[in-house]
Amino acid sequence: MGLKIKIILLAVVPLVVSTVIIIYLNQQSARDLAADELSIYEFNLIHAKKEALKSHIEIAMSAIRPVLEDETMDDDEAQDIVKSILNGLRYSDDGYFFVYDSSGVNLVHPTQPNLVGENLWLFKDTSGNYLIQHLMAVAKTGGGFHRYIWEKPPLMQQEEKIGYAIMIDRWHWMLGTGLYLGDVYQELAKAKATMNANIRRSFFLVSVVASITLVFVILLGLAINLHEHKLADSKLKALVQRFMRLQVLEKRRLSRELHDGINQMLVSCKFRIELACTKLQRNDDKDVVEAELIKAEGLINQTISDIRQVSHDLRPTVLDDLGLNTGLKGLIDQFQERTNIKVKYSFKVTAELPDEIEITLYRFAQEALTNIEKHSQASNVILQVWQSHRQVTFECLDDGRGCSHQSTLTPGIGLINMRERIELVGGDFVFQSQKEKGTKVSAILSIASPIID
Repeated sequence: MGLKIKIILLAVVPLVVSTVIIIYLNQQSARDLAADELSIYEFNLIHAKKEALKSHIEIAMSAIRPVLEDETMDDDEAQDIVKSILNGLRYSDDGYFFVYDSSGVNLVHPTQPNLVGENLWLFKDTSGNYLIQHLMAVAKTGGGFHRYIWEKPPLMQQEEKIGYAIMIDRWHWMLGTGLYLGDVYQELAKAKATMNANIRRSFFLVSVVASITLVFVILLGLAINLHEHKLADSKLKALVQRFMRLQVLEKRRLSRELHDGINQMLVSCKFRIELACTKLQRNDDKDVVEAELIKAEGLINQTISDIRQVSHDLRPTVLDDLGLNTGLKGLIDQFQERTNIKVKYSFKVTAELPDEIEITLYRFAQEALTNIEKHSQASNVILQVWQSHRQVTFECLDDGRGCSHQSTLTPGIGLINMRERIELVGGDFVFQSQKEKGTKVSAILSIASPIID
């Protein structure tokens, strides 16, 4: 798996995971909220139904109250009238009223007249509930509710019911009515289905938005990656071109040194030796021949010195033999002896530097000191090299005349070559200068930086 794919995955995977977690938490929160709302809705609905049952009982009591308060009637006649009135009262589709005496005998039951006259005191519903006893008990407290299971007309199927009962004090009868909860549960089921549909719709919309966002992030990442890849390729090509140009310049300089210097001196040496041979053949004076040979010897010595200098320029042997610190000290000593400019030198590097870093810093120091000698008119120079973590920093500061911004990258002062040398080993080059306030050149190199061969 490539590094680019790993980077994309590193960006996408946390996004996917966080999105999934957020969607899950959002759905869980929505479900919890829906459950709470459904519970509140159920409570309010049941409460409203209970209040309705109370209202129905109050209406029934209003209908029979004139009979109850008529003291001119005897009890038997009044009871028959009350039973008749309650048998005829209905509300909704399945609402009716029932009456039991204090012993549990049914007196009124419009939907199941076969129960009239039956003693249901010990009757239990399918859940084992003594419903008449419980209804009588809550009625004696001034009116109350009780849940039980009863047959619902017209199919007479067992269904949960909530009843409300009060006492008719004149005869100690229990008057009650009830509400089948199946309709309530159906209404709650519809509300729950609606909430679940809303939750699913919300989940779908959030998932679509998250998917679109994820696709957009991936496409954006790929686009950025492609752009960065092209940019990196262009930078790499430019770096390779600069490297090749630097090599060409080095080869040209070496060719010029060999042709204009060493080659010319070797040719002169050859002529001197040929001239000495000719004079020997002519039996010229020994001193004349010896003088020619001495001149040839001087040319050979000069050639040897120039070859050593060229070799030193290609790869300073002092770096191999004594290291960068000693090599820089040698450069500084030669610079001070040549220019009479004082140099304050500091070297604080503990790590073993790669060869390419050493030669780059050495050449960088050569260029910096050469620029100071040629252009700065400085009196003092501070040159320091130090290590921090995995980086090596080179800094050279002079108190010379500095230069203006327009001349910052003038090829004549070698700054372009200095920058390219540093960039070829993955470093950063910094140039700072102000008119009459000196110049500072810096290079920051990573010890583990990638190198282009």
